[in-house]
Amino acid sequence: MSPPRSSSRKYRTYRADFAQRREHGDGKAGKSGGAGGGPDGVPRGRQLGKRRSRGFMTLFSKFVELLRGHRAALGMAVVTLSISTLVDLIPPVVSKIAIDNVINGSPFGDGLLGRIGGWLPWLDEPKKLLMFLFLAVVAINVGSILMRVWGRWQATRISHRVRVEMRRRVFNHAIRLPLHRVFSLKSGGASSIIREDAGGVGELVFSMMYNPAGAVIQLVGVFIILAYTEWRLLLGALILLPVVFLTHRMWIGRIRPLWRDIRATRAHIDSRVTEAFGGVRVVRTFGRERTEGTNFATDTHFMTRQELLGWWWNRAIDIIWRMLIPVALAGVLCYAGARIIDDNAAVAAGTLAPHDALTVGDLFMFLWYLASLLQPLALLASSAAGLQTSLAGLDRVLDLMEEPLESPTTPGAVTLDPMQTRGRVEMSGVTFTYPKAPVPALSDISFTAEPGQVVALVGPSGAGKTTLCNLIARFYDPDTGAVSLDGQDLRGIHVNSYRAMLAIVEQDIFLFDGTVADNISYGRRGATEGQIAEAARLANAQEFIENLPKGYGTWIGERGVKLSGGQRQRLAIARALLAEPRILILDEATSNLDTESERLIQASLRNLMADRTSFVIAHRLSTITHADQILVMDQGRIIERGRHDELIARSGRYRQMVQVQTHPPELGREGDEDEDAVTDEEVAGAAKS
Repeated sequence: MSPPRSSSRKYRTYRADFAQRREHGDGKAGKSGGAGGGPDGVPRGRQLGKRRSRGFMTLFSKFVELLRGHRAALGMAVVTLSISTLVDLIPPVVSKIAIDNVINGSPFGDGLLGRIGGWLPWLDEPKKLLMFLFLAVVAINVGSILMRVWGRWQATRISHRVRVEMRRRVFNHAIRLPLHRVFSLKSGGASSIIREDAGGVGELVFSMMYNPAGAVIQLVGVFIILAYTEWRLLLGALILLPVVFLTHRMWIGRIRPLWRDIRATRAHIDSRVTEAFGGVRVVRTFGRERTEGTNFATDTHFMTRQELLGWWWNRAIDIIWRMLIPVALAGVLCYAGARIIDDNAAVAAGTLAPHDALTVGDLFMFLWYLASLLQPLALLASSAAGLQTSLAGLDRVLDLMEEPLESPTTPGAVTLDPMQTRGRVEMSGVTFTYPKAPVPALSDISFTAEPGQVVALVGPSGAGKTTLCNLIARFYDPDTGAVSLDGQDLRGIHVNSYRAMLAIVEQDIFLFDGTVADNISYGRRGATEGQIAEAARLANAQEFIENLPKGYGTWIGERGVKLSGGQRQRLAIARALLAEPRILILDEATSNLDTESERLIQASLRNLMADRTSFVIAHRLSTITHADQILVMDQGRIIERGRHDELIARSGRYRQMVQVQTHPPELGREGDEDEDAVTDEEVAGAAKS
């Protein structure tokens, strides 16, 4: 683990790298973006596939696809919002009538108001007209509020449903990624993408659809009214549009890449925290609590600096609009006020008709509409932060969703029938290399495991034993060659159908945070209590389970922390027994058991493996002397194969391994070959014992 670096130094390096990426037109967090530093202190990104550059329209079209099934409801919500917004434009006209025609007593004239006054002669009385205007405003506001609340409720409901659906889709995709990709994400990083990025996609219902629709309707309505009443004010309002464009470009160029980096940093911090608490025993053993705390503080301080940088860009836009609004209002006040003075003088001189003059009511209405014009513009500018943040999350989600799954199903793939599956596994010329690995992990592997046979895999660490089993489980597909079941290439079988025939018991046992019964029955849906108890009995786990406080209903904690290592191992074996697989993979399945329990479980495993094709990875060679076939591996190749007695008789690598385990060299006597030598009978007998 590299020594912690100061957050200020990392931040300075990040700013320089961020500026360089902007200069070259790459705003994505490909080289930077996380809180984990590379050799130069620049945070590394999440590496979600190749770096892409999606434009706004691409992201918009992708989001519209996600709204399938909700488009009609969202359309109705936008319609009610539009009606409500247009209705909200009526009160300024009512205020003008109240000021000019009620308070100042001006006649309606020959226009629309004059005709309405002719139809309703009682409106000529000022107090009755004022009461009518009051009731009209109240009715308009109540109707507008009801429509707006209904539409917003629909948009909110859709937002939450999209959020849930997106999280489900991302989870279902991420859990099916290749193992190496899942390991690179880490549990905390995956949780961050699912919780933050996928969850934030739902906010686009408001920031990309609902709120902008209301703002655009209000803008268009105000522009039309201003063009009808005073075209000079419309020209003044159009001057604001370049300001909107420039601020929007600022958001696109700076804010979205910055928030993308912030999300990557948050994902890195989540994964580091998950890792630290998952390995808390190691952390405490080596006294690294302070180091982990320092790393966490450095990363969070670095993210805070990123967030503060985003805050300043937000405030820059906010300051521009806070300065623009009062300046614009003051400009309208000066222009309209001067017009009113000039028009009053012209009316008094008889050179201007009274109904053509600009009135105080007109000034009040203009100021109201100008504020109504600036409000949606300011809303569009200020809401760009939420929009760009959510777009950054959608961008990261799309990166993840475009990554290929672990084992794509070929067209025409078959579904296995458990009753017809025999369990003959064959590898033919298999070569496999892990992504970005310099050399193959397996090279030209060929063997056949007949139904019911036990195949043992032995060899030093890194020989390729686990990789071979990973290909049998179809966690990976071979680069060349084929892995087949009963003569059918695994790539031509539905992966879920194939894995239903498979059970794995690993050395590093993983149990879920649930009850004993939940963990045993995990591999078999609908298992009865009797079946669970029988599997536990065969795995020699029944005795300790019955001694637990609540028996099979005892909660065992995350990863089974409330159980001993041997108890966890036996639960895993019971889980495999209950699944009744056709193919069984045992990776040192009895390594954490005491001698007595191991002997009992070995008898149970022999019964289990009698009718099942079993692959056993073993370091203790005494546990695989009964195997039908032993494959000795080294550097990704099979160097020896045969039964125990046959391999002992050859005096090859297997015999040497047995000799080391049964007669380990004593300290200080490594060079005395004569005294360490043993006979064939001694080696074979010691191994079988």
